[in-house]
Parts: sequence; C-alpha cells; structure tokens
Amino acid sequence: MFDNIDITLREQCGLVKNSPIIAGVSGGPDSLCLISVLRQAGYPVIVAHFNHKLRPDSDIDANLVEQNAARFNFASVVESGDVHAYAEHEKLSIEEAARILRYRFLMEQARFFKAQAVAVGHTADDQVETVLMHFLRGAGLAGLKGMTYRTIINSFDSQIPIVRPLLDIWREEIVVYCAVNGIRPRHDPSNASLDFFRNRLRHLLIPSLESYNPRFREVVWRTSRSLAGDYEILAKVLDDTWKTCVVQENADFVAFDSASLTKQPLGLQRNLLRRALERIHPTQSDIGFEALERAGRFINSEATRYARFDLPGGMHLLREGMLIYVVAGDATLPVERWPQMPDEDSTIALKIPDSISLSGGWKLNCERWNIASLAMEQARSNNDPFQVWLDAKGISDALELRARQDGDRFEPLGMDGHLMKISDFFINVKLPQRARDRWPLLCIGEKVVWVPGYRPAHSFRLTDATRQALYFSLTRG
Repeated sequence: MFDNIDITLREQCGLVKNSPIIAGVSGGPDSLCLISVLRQAGYPVIVAHFNHKLRPDSDIDANLVEQNAARFNFASVVESGDVHAYAEHEKLSIEEAARILRYRFLMEQARFFKAQAVAVGHTADDQVETVLMHFLRGAGLAGLKGMTYRTIINSFDSQIPIVRPLLDIWREEIVVYCAVNGIRPRHDPSNASLDFFRNRLRHLLIPSLESYNPRFREVVWRTSRSLAGDYEILAKVLDDTWKTCVVQENADFVAFDSASLTKQPLGLQRNLLRRALERIHPTQSDIGFEALERAGRFINSEATRYARFDLPGGMHLLREGMLIYVVAGDATLPVERWPQMPDEDSTIALKIPDSISLSGGWKLNCERWNIASLAMEQARSNNDPFQVWLDAKGISDALELRARQDGDRFEPLGMDGHLMKISDFFINVKLPQRARDRWPLLCIGEKVVWVPGYRPAHSFRLTDATRQALYFSLTRG
C-alpha cells in the first residue's frame, strides 16, 4: 500500500511541497516510518517530540528521535511536560492528558514554524482500535467513522489541520518497511500493558474477534470508510442547521434558538448538542447516547421551560425564554439580549418625546399620539411586548425609567387594579433571576406604569374615554 503514498499525501492529506510540515514523532515504528515516507516524497519536515516523562527511560526516546531526525537531515524540537500533574488537575485519564499536552505542543510548533499541517503516524490498526473504543463506549456516526486523513480539531487550532498519511497502512507493513529501510525504532513497553483500554483491545479483544472472522480488522476499517462518507452528508446538514439554530457562541456557552432547535429531527438535535458540548469542553471526548437522549427530552419538554439540566463534564443545559443554553460550569451568561439599566441604582428622567440609550444597545423611544382611535387600533393589533400605548391622562412630567426598588408594587393589566409585588410578578412571568435587578421599569414616583416586555399597569390602559395616548417602545439596535 506504500505504492499509493504519494497520492495519499497529495489528495487525501492535501499537502504541498513548498511549506513545512510538523511531524509528531515518538520514536516508535509508526512515526519513524512517517518521517521516512515524507522525506522520500520530498516534503520539508520539522520533527517534533513531546516527552511525557511517564517512564524513567523516556529521555532515551527523545535522544533517539533527535538522532533519527539528524539522519534524515530534518530539524527537530523536543519538549516535555508533567502529564501526571495535568491529569490530576483536569481530572483526566493519563492517556487523555498525554494526548492533549502532546497536541498542544505540536500545534505550538506548527504556528511557530508557519507549518501547513501537523502529521502523525496513525495506522489502519489505530483506526480499527479507535472505532472499537467508540463503539464500546457508545457513539454515533461521528465516533464510528473513526479518524480521517485530514481533520481540523478546533480545540487545538481552527486553521492548522492534522494529517494521517499512514491511515490505510497496517502495522505489519510498517514493521517490514522499517526493517527493509534500516530504521531501528524504539518499542515503548507501555504498549504491552493491559492497564490501558486501547492495549486490552489490541491484545485481547481483536485477536478474539479474529477467531470469528480472520479479516475482522479489514472489515472494521472498510466500515469506518463507508461511515465517513455518510458522515460527510450529515456534516453538511449539521453545518447548515448550526447556522440556523445558534444565536450566540463563545468559549463558555452556546445559545440555541429554542423554536429552531426543537423543530429539528431528534437525531439532528442530538448532533447539534454533541457539537456544542465538544466545542465548550473538547476534553469531554465521549458523550454517551443516554446523556444526549435525556438532554433531548429536556429541550422538547415544556414542563422544564426554565429549568436546568446537568450534563457530563460539569456542563449543563439552561432554558431561558426562547433560548436554550449549553453552558460550561458557572460561566457568566450575557444579558445583552434583555433591556437593562446601566446599574441597579440608576434613574433616568423622561421627557416626551424622548430617546434614551440603555445597556447592550437597547433604546427607549417615546412620543405623544393625539389620535386616540389610531392608538387603540395599533394597540389591539400589536404582538410586540416591547411596545405599548398608554392613556396620557394621569401621566405627569415626573415620568422616569429605573430599576426595581424594595417595596415596588404593580397592578398588571387585566387584574382590575389588583396590586402585586414586582418581585412576585417577575417570578410569575419567569423572568430569569439574573435579569431582574436591572430590568427597566417605566414609573411615576413609586407607581410602576409599564414593565417592558410584559404588561402595562391596568389603570393606564387605553379606554374608550382616552383622548390622547403616549407611545413607548424598546428596541435593540
């Protein structure tokens, strides 16, 4: 299969010969074969080795890598890190902690040397093991397709790809290649330890399954390639739907439009949630079907409209009004989508007409309408809770916009003058707690005239006796 390596490098991995490649080299047969293949094909390579310091003799591996890099006339760079400390701090397995630190190092070198890609020595055997690991842990199409020849892992770098030129070459072929070409790799004794999940698959499960089908590994490898093609179709649909459903995104949260998300097929909902979780918490690599199934029930249930649902890795779902958040830990969520006073103690006097700027790009506009019948017609057809027409009678020049104060009471429209505490009103309309303290209230002294986004006060409603109306609107620019 080495006969096709030039095609794989050019077409599958997308490599060019006028830009350097960072090659992650451990000193084992796979990675030494990788740099030999790249050299023979004429690609410029910088060899990079990350010393995990997990074995007393790990420095020997680093020296071997430097020697082999010099043999191939490649520059090399070696660094080390405390994998045990990182794993303990992040509550990760040693395998996962080592992987994260290794890829961070490789990407740092790629950025420093302005490399076109990071090349790693994953083989067809690694592909089979990866697919089986995902299958046993419970994965969807994204996991069962396994690895690809070229991929972007956003958690490490959103621009620099990871390429796997040896992904269709079996380990036995690589061992033969090394022997024929005089390459003497160092064999890591930890690869034989059954303490690691992958090693148990390699040494116990796969040989057992091959007793049922001697070509078992080839079957799994071909299946992964077939599923990769199917996943390309799903990925295109997922990308398009993501743009439709996601309202806002940063490192700590993803906000979905609830209406857009819940109208998607359940399978697509699960994949959208999985993508959100992976973007927020890249080290949470295995998100099981059961967690996604329960999350799906949460977002589709009206009974949990303003509740919280915990997810793996310290993340959670939070539904607020028409948004569903996927949130990391205790991340601070934005308030810009709500109108907010500059601070809890601010008071802004209003004149009519007037235009007042608030936090987050919100603006209050007010004007006087002298045709009461037109105001009544507009009010009856209005569906925007951030617009209101009020009877001008009884509204004095002491009109102001302010945040709530202790003891504030309100007579909501439709309750025939019945007073209730503003705090109770906010609870009843399920306004999120974090938005309440700076929510703007239109007031005359202690009397609340309008709660924007909800209702006007009953005594200031338009009636048949209204002769002049005041119009107020809150908009976000």
